[in-house]
Amino acid sequence: MAEPQDIISVIVCTYNQQDTIGRTLESILSQQCTRPVEIVIGEDGSTDRTLAVCQQFHDHHPDQVRILANKANKGFVRNYFDCLRACRGRYIADCAGDDFWLDPHKLEAAARILDANPDVTLVHTDWFRHDRQSGQLTSPGPSACAPGITDGSQLLTDIITPIERPAVHLCTALFRPGPILQAMQEHPRFFDPDRYLCEDIQIAFFLALAGKVAYIDTPTLAYTCGATSISNPDSEERHFRFWANTTRLTHDLAATFGIADSQLDRFLQARIHKLLMHAFRSGKPQLRSQALLLQREMHLADTPRTLLAKLLLLPGIWQPMRLLRDAIKSRK
Repeated sequence: MAEPQDIISVIVCTYNQQDTIGRTLESILSQQCTRPVEIVIGEDGSTDRTLAVCQQFHDHHPDQVRILANKANKGFVRNYFDCLRACRGRYIADCAGDDFWLDPHKLEAAARILDANPDVTLVHTDWFRHDRQSGQLTSPGPSACAPGITDGSQLLTDIITPIERPAVHLCTALFRPGPILQAMQEHPRFFDPDRYLCEDIQIAFFLALAGKVAYIDTPTLAYTCGATSISNPDSEERHFRFWANTTRLTHDLAATFGIADSQLDRFLQARIHKLLMHAFRSGKPQLRSQALLLQREMHLADTPRTLLAKLLLLPGIWQPMRLLRDAIKSRK
């Protein structure tokens, strides 16, 4: 990555989002910012008209919109990190191809905080859930962060133990690229797209580890829910594999950086229960075995909920309980 220019780079990773990518790009181009803004689109080999829509935006805004068109699908995480390395800006933001920004002053407000506070590595904001079907915007609940500037070390556990909502939603954030590029060199395994299936937890974690974090309690993002995505896959087995992977990421970050507390233990125990229930609904014994192996590797004690889940997964009980569950669901 070359020396950062005095611009803001916005990463937009997109795949088969022909119906939403235009809205995403319009919301970024509508930003009222004193710095130039470049949009780096990672178009990941879409099979619909997504690339054509992106090309139209490039044709109308050639100085602002760059397209990294992948001939073959790389997958979201690899695509994201390739886009990050291609960014030229002093600060970096991102917005997924089915989300959109709500506040035209979002980038300007965050950039002013970074300009005035060299020890702040990341600025993030509140956000809304956006229902894909109804269009309704709803709050995801209270944030773990207090408004203002906080030492990042105080947020590390919250960042790696997201429950109702992430401590930092990366699509609301503006951050300095330096700490992430340094972390990629010093801790490359956490940025290996073949090892972990997400990018936001690592980025928020290493930025918080490197400095202070500023939070603005004004919603600036509409985060689209209800569609199939990397964090909302279309089968129980894929659900299992995503959550098992991010659970391992949480454990690995905690083990590497010496994080150990009751909040972390409760979170990991809850994740084991979640994995056991995905295994139950999938009907696949190998997923049960993988969940139990992960629990042993993490040295996690059982809770009443995990004991009940294990009971449901016993041979002779599993199949009748699944049939009962299906029968109850069919009556609703």
